[in-house]
Amino acid sequence: MAEQIIPPKTYVLVFTVLLVLTYTTYIVAFVDLGPWNVVVAMAIAIGKALLVALFFMHLRYSPKLTWIVTGGGLFWLGILLALTISDYLTRG
Repeated sequence: MAEQIIPPKTYVLVFTVLLVLTYTTYIVAFVDLGPWNVVVAMAIAIGKALLVALFFMHLRYSPKLTWIVTGGGLFWLGILLALTISDYLTRG
């Protein structure tokens, strides 16, 4: 099985984007967006998680089976989060 060689420039670019997104999260924390604060923070966090998974964990160049396993893990995480949120919202 041949490995995909990623140039160091790509890693530096992704690292720079992650730093910018981290700084953006810091700035957004001090801006009052009302109920949208959580939405914006989660959107930035999901973007950072995608960058880490795709490039630093080499998911972008992985076989399809790895993508299926990753999708299954994310699906299971979604189930757990949905159950937790439904429990939290139904309490008095």
